[in-house]
Amino acid sequence: MSLRVDLPPTFADRLREASRQRALAGMWVCSGSPLMAEIVAGAGLDWLLIDAEHSPLGLESIQLQLQAAAAYPTTPVVRVPVNDKVVIKQYLDLGAQNMLVPMVNTAEDAEAAVAAMHYPPRGVRGVGSALARGARWNRVPDYLARASELVSLTVQIETVEAVENADAIVAVDGVDAVFVGPSDLAASMGLLGEQERPEVVAAVEGAITAAHKAGKPVGVNAFGEEARKRYLDAGVDFVLVDADVATVARTSEKFAAELCSGDSITRASY
Repeated sequence: MSLRVDLPPTFADRLREASRQRALAGMWVCSGSPLMAEIVAGAGLDWLLIDAEHSPLGLESIQLQLQAAAAYPTTPVVRVPVNDKVVIKQYLDLGAQNMLVPMVNTAEDAEAAVAAMHYPPRGVRGVGSALARGARWNRVPDYLARASELVSLTVQIETVEAVENADAIVAVDGVDAVFVGPSDLAASMGLLGEQERPEVVAAVEGAITAAHKAGKPVGVNAFGEEARKRYLDAGVDFVLVDADVATVARTSEKFAAELCSGDSITRASY
């Protein structure tokens, strides 16, 4: 008899479980390293985001990172580079259960992402489960019939247009959660690199309100203690608090500043 397996809870499942307790805390994984993915996955965080939009990650790399993280209870989410049905199909097949789709600016964009996540008749996902890790090579019982229950979709609101359309975006059936990106939002407002400006914060909080009105969980990128506290106080359901590459960069800089400037190191004389 062949081995039968089931998949872990989705990100949407985790958010429902946590809804009355606390916001889920996660971290970006951008390095492309399966070892780094495993380190972050084993740290005790609730979730991690494997980023294929702004990182040099290919399909094989993402699959290796998902395999590395699978031994731990953290929930991996994968951000695809583009809202494209072929790309999303490939990510689902390699085993990414939880998708974050960037630059969703309209309800039509959200509907396209939803369609890409599901098999017909609900959507347009191509059928290749017998060949793919997503179904564990047909070891997940009734995968085709249950596939919609085994995946989750988070859409990203990160432009002025998206904020203006937030009510329509979050109302789309099949959007499980919303993630707000303050950096791109600031850029779209003509305030590149100024995501702490009051008008940017107000736009982020407007998207948070729209999501909660629709009963949808909402998260935000919140590096830094002040931003984290602000958005947690605003009631977000999940946050990203740092990135693997940023942690290494800032920590190594700290050591360099302490130990490699001027006479900071006293050499022993012999």
